[in-house]
Amino acid sequence: MADPSSYRPKPGQIPESPGVYKFRDEHGRVIYVGKAKSLRQRLSSYFQDLANLHPRTRTMVTTAAAVEWTVVSTEVEALQLEYSWIKEFDPRFNVKYRDDKSYPSLAVTLNEEFPRVQVMRGAKKKGVRYFGPYAQAWAIRETVDLMLRVFPVRTCSAGVFKRSAQIGRPCLLGYIGKCSAPCVGRVSAEEHRELADEFCDFMAGRTGTYIRRLEQQMQQAAEEMEYEKAARLRDDIGALKSAMEKNAVVLADATDADLIAVAEDELEAAVQIFHVRGGRVRGQRGWVTDKVEAVDTADLVEHALQQLYGEERGDAVPKEVLVPAVPDPAEPVTQWLSERRGSRVDLRIPQRGDKKDLMATVQRNAQQALALHKTKRASDLTTRSRALEEIAEALGLDSAPLRIECFDISHLQGDDVVASMVVFEDGLARKSEYRRFQIKSFAGQDDVRSMHEVVGRRFRRYLQEKQKSGEWEENAEPAQETPGEPAQETPEPGEPAQETPAEAPAVEETSGPLDDDGRPKRFAYPPQLVVVDGGQPQVAAAKRALDELGVDDVAVCGLAKRLEEVWLPDEDDPVVLPRSSEGLYLLQRVRDEAHRFAITYQRSKRAKAMKAGPLDAVPGLGDSRKHALLKHFGSVKRLRAATVEQICEVPGVGRKTAETVAAALTGAAPAAPAVNTATGEIIEDEAASSAPSANRGTRS
Repeated sequence: MADPSSYRPKPGQIPESPGVYKFRDEHGRVIYVGKAKSLRQRLSSYFQDLANLHPRTRTMVTTAAAVEWTVVSTEVEALQLEYSWIKEFDPRFNVKYRDDKSYPSLAVTLNEEFPRVQVMRGAKKKGVRYFGPYAQAWAIRETVDLMLRVFPVRTCSAGVFKRSAQIGRPCLLGYIGKCSAPCVGRVSAEEHRELADEFCDFMAGRTGTYIRRLEQQMQQAAEEMEYEKAARLRDDIGALKSAMEKNAVVLADATDADLIAVAEDELEAAVQIFHVRGGRVRGQRGWVTDKVEAVDTADLVEHALQQLYGEERGDAVPKEVLVPAVPDPAEPVTQWLSERRGSRVDLRIPQRGDKKDLMATVQRNAQQALALHKTKRASDLTTRSRALEEIAEALGLDSAPLRIECFDISHLQGDDVVASMVVFEDGLARKSEYRRFQIKSFAGQDDVRSMHEVVGRRFRRYLQEKQKSGEWEENAEPAQETPGEPAQETPEPGEPAQETPAEAPAVEETSGPLDDDGRPKRFAYPPQLVVVDGGQPQVAAAKRALDELGVDDVAVCGLAKRLEEVWLPDEDDPVVLPRSSEGLYLLQRVRDEAHRFAITYQRSKRAKAMKAGPLDAVPGLGDSRKHALLKHFGSVKRLRAATVEQICEVPGVGRKTAETVAAALTGAAPAAPAVNTATGEIIEDEAASSAPSANRGTRS
């Protein structure tokens, strides 16, 4: 426990201007981010008698080892920078809302040549129009099915669309009139986009225009005695009205508003949001959070507004936001929302009428969500706590291992040797801190040697960061930073967990958000326990790696698959936990997650190596041109049927290379040009038939 007076800034050093501040722990990790209208007044409130502080604030300031700040010009800039830093650093003491479920949205991919209507979950993508979120995916599909009678927009996947275009026949929806079949040219791209725009306008609430237009067309068809057309239009009107009835009318037709309600107790809070567009409830979502900092209802509302609109497009911010409490001061938040929308946004508390009644409904939903969450989580918290206590008791640890890191090795008969590191904090997976390693120092099936290398690399990095942190602490006098763009996390390619659709992306050891020196962040925070997948040899290798680096404050154990035995360093006999032990179950989950993550990475590397297929045998053809050829032709089969002139059309491929590729892929020639074994030179095509090929067997 640190003494806040040890890192308290000197009197008069803190400016009185608005800004954003960060508290860091002894390892240099950001543990709290806050903003203030006056930095001096706000930061001074943290450095008072600990007995006068809120218990959560007291825990934060005693965990911290330093404080620094950045001065900005206005409170709006402070609000924006605070949100960016919370997203970047993920501080443990800040309020972080997490969805109590995954809500689907109705999406229209306007960024494609032929827009597609589909159900989407997860992060929003640029160029896609979203409606919702909705409580159930089946509700979206029912609505779309009704509307396709009037707006026959494409709903098929890219594969089905491409296949239909190849064979010249539309799918079933095209035959029954629920798709305009742009895949076979029934409508042009411009006509299909117009249908998609009309679909979006209808979903956005502009329904009266289309209903009136269809009614006029129906009456005109009836007057002209085109009764079949009139009946079809009548059915279309009925379908649109049925789709409209699925969204309850709650306010006046012109009302666009979001209603936010909060239910809270001393430890947790639940937030519910109703999205009202055109007077109808178009979507609903909810969040829950631990109150790890001392916050009131207004602060919770402000954090909810940041998360709700921080990454949204301008048209996602409504004209009116109704809340149970207005942040103090309200002007910066209102100005920030107005800037994101591009026009004025009214942030207020409903006082009377239909809006107040609807807010009461949202509040009841929030209270029910909090009660349901506490019911579910009570058993989870108890189970996780018991599991960590059992592990600490079995391994002889002084305290429960709140952070566990597990390592596993994977390879295919000694080839493509890789390793994984997974992280569990408080018994839950911390997937943003997973790491993947490539074993390059040697090849083979030596898991013990691989384990020694990986653990050594991980903790060597820890010591380097610890040394940097020590140098930083010696100069811990906070400097006034200039306002600027905070470092943004770069999305990394990763293998999503099979069992968890919303898994955060995994990064390699050399990937992820970078420090100033180009090395990844959040890698050197030490665990209390290292678990290795294996028995006594692997445990001994991991312990030897720690000893060589002088790391003596991290416990090590191994979990062998054969009998689920727990092995400790320098022990001849394993620790056998009962099969019903929650501690053993947690270790198994950690070990299995490390194994899954390692083998997924190994398979992905193997798939990439095998992706090019026959092109691997073409001399002088690198990965870039292989991918360019496959991307241009779509498959090796089409590439094999192409002429030399067609291959030359691929950027970066010259005629000589095109001739080599064509010769390698045609049955009339060997798999690759002949090679002079003495000089290593490629023999010209004319002589290839008489020269011995490098890929063809010969008999003497």
